Formats: sequence, C-alpha cells, structure tokens
Amino acid sequence: MWGVEFLVLKMGSTIPSLKSRRGDFEDWIIHGADLQPAEARVIDVQAGEPLPRPQSGFAAIVSGSHSMVTERTLWSELGAEWLRNAVAGGVPVLGICYGHQLLAYAHGGRIANNPRGREFGTVQVTLDGAAAADELLGGLPARIPAHEGHTQSVLSLPRGAVGLAANAWDPHQAFRLGDRAWGVQFHPEFDADIVREYIGYYSETLSSEGQDPRALSAAARDDPSGPAILRRFVELCRSRD
Repeated sequence: MWGVEFLVLKMGSTIPSLKSRRGDFEDWIIHGADLQPAEARVIDVQAGEPLPRPQSGFAAIVSGSHSMVTERTLWSELGAEWLRNAVAGGVPVLGICYGHQLLAYAHGGRIANNPRGREFGTVQVTLDGAAAADELLGGLPARIPAHEGHTQSVLSLPRGAVGLAANAWDPHQAFRLGDRAWGVQFHPEFDADIVREYIGYYSETLSSEGQDPRALSAAARDDPSGPAILRRFVELCRSRD
C-alpha cells in the first residue's frame, strides 16, 4: 500500500482536439509525475466533486484551467479555501498555472490579466537565487524552457512567499509558501505536441494580439525539466511520509 495519496485537483479540461487524442490535464500530470494508478485520486473540482478534508498522508497537485481565478466561481472559491486549510495543515501542494494562481490568491496574492498580454508557447524561464537551495527546483539549470499558456498572472505574491523563477513576461513564474507548497505558472505536464495544438487552436487570437503563431509553433520543444519537477515533487512527498 502506498504511503501517500496524491490528489489531482482537476480545475478544468483541455481543448476538445487534445482531449480526444491525448487525454486531459489529469492524465498528463499523472503520466509526467510517473505516478502509479493506486497512488492518484482525481477530484473534478470544476464539476463540483467534493474535496476531502485535508489530512496527513495527502499531497495535492492542482491543474490548470481555461477559467480565470478572478471570476471567483463557487467551485474555485471552495478550492481556494481548501488550499488555505491544506497548506496550514502541512499538506504538500503543487499548483500548476491556474493552480499556481489559485494558491497565491488563497493566501492573499493579487491575480489579474498580465499587462504584457497572453504568454504562449515554449519560453525561457530564469530561476532566481533562492531556487538553488529549493527542494523542488534546486538542481535544475539556471534557465529552463517552459511551456506556457495563460492570460492572467500572479501580479503580487502572498506575504511570506519566496519567488523562485521569472522571465521578462512574468516576474512570478514560480514561488514557494512555507516548505511544502509551490506554484509554477508554466506547465511541467505539457510537451511540444500539446503546446503546438494550443497555438493552433488560438492562432487567430494570437495573431490579433500581434503574436506570430507560426514562429511560436516552430519554437516549441521538449525539455526534461518539466517532468523532472513533477517527479521531484512526488519524491519529496514520499520521503516525508
């Protein structure tokens, strides 16, 4: 029997073309983290599935979403409340994109549309000095390719949060709360194929905003850093059990 139960909090679904061909956010997270089926429980928060009371023996990975944290839907607000209680109770948490923003929002951070606009594609992210000693991001190269697809960002971190990564587009690409909760704006569960599909799906919108979908698609590439972050989170949770 596994010592840690990983809760994958599903905050939304991917675009139809990817869902039919590659599965959904939770599938990519479980695969990228190399989790065994018996270790993972998917909870569809957006669909209204109830969240269990945070407790010892849980760890949570919070997925992305096509919704916005600033919409303050009931399911999202319930997710934020759960995250506050989980972090306070010492439950390890990894928030991805929407999950990153919701984790920050739940603890007093400010979320809004990024003033630089939509960030899409494979971009370079620079790890801050604090990341070198961080249990999750320590050991990664100083600059990593990261898959992005977001309109909103964390514009100000929660009090006490430690910034871990940034780029020119978004100064808060990763942060840590305490010693067991992390948020990453980028998608460690994405690969280049997923990124290109998203770029194609949003190509008209990207073009209308002055971006070049062809160039973004050509720049998409795979990198081991994303899966390494997911697997490292799992390893940390198991080692603390």
